[in-house]
Amino acid sequence: MTFWDRITDFITRAPGSALSAMVEAIRTVFEGDPQLRRRVAFSVAIIALSAKMAKADGVVTPDEVQAFHEIFSVPRNEQANVSRLYGLAQQDVAGFEAYARQMSGLCGSGDTNCAMLEDILDALFHIAKADGVIHERERDFLQRVAEIFDIREDHFEQILSRHALQGEGNPYMVLGVEQDAPFDEIKRRYRRLVAENHPDRMIARGVPEEFLAIANTRLASINAAYESIEKAQVRA
Repeated sequence: MTFWDRITDFITRAPGSALSAMVEAIRTVFEGDPQLRRRVAFSVAIIALSAKMAKADGVVTPDEVQAFHEIFSVPRNEQANVSRLYGLAQQDVAGFEAYARQMSGLCGSGDTNCAMLEDILDALFHIAKADGVIHERERDFLQRVAEIFDIREDHFEQILSRHALQGEGNPYMVLGVEQDAPFDEIKRRYRRLVAENHPDRMIARGVPEEFLAIANTRLASINAAYESIEKAQVRA
């Protein structure tokens, strides 16, 4: 059974709108295969939480739909099941906080600031900013998800800066360094971030290959921040 067959099987067997029960089933069915469990959990998290974010915002724009498909490249014959899961999440009476807590638990015990949870948050940011602005309700939604994911406030601000629109991002914050840090330190930090966010690393921690557009956009932001700082150093 393929990865997508597994997800399809869960969606097909989901009773009514009991998406929460399906998420719990992921935990138990894949107990002996944590790698596959993370891949399935990641996919379900993106679909369910993006549906809840759209509902919280009140408006689903064509740009947001396009952004969803940019980061979620699925086989054509599976798109109907993805749409079904998206609809289940919007209809389910459970709030987004309940989903976020379940997803956080699927990451693994003791994984504070779990990298996979940051990947989920990154994907949600990508969808939220697709219409050219991160609305206040979307930011509140994302910040609350980050809190449930146990992502520190300063780390959340770093992610937010990475997704800043119209040149508003602080390149030092994107890299997570102080503005007066020595350039050698900045360079070491940049190289470490590039290594940590290489697509191979993301696959190793459970991000399905279908979502590697997240890695590309993240690396583009990291590279742009470093280039901005490097140019400022040369001018100085």
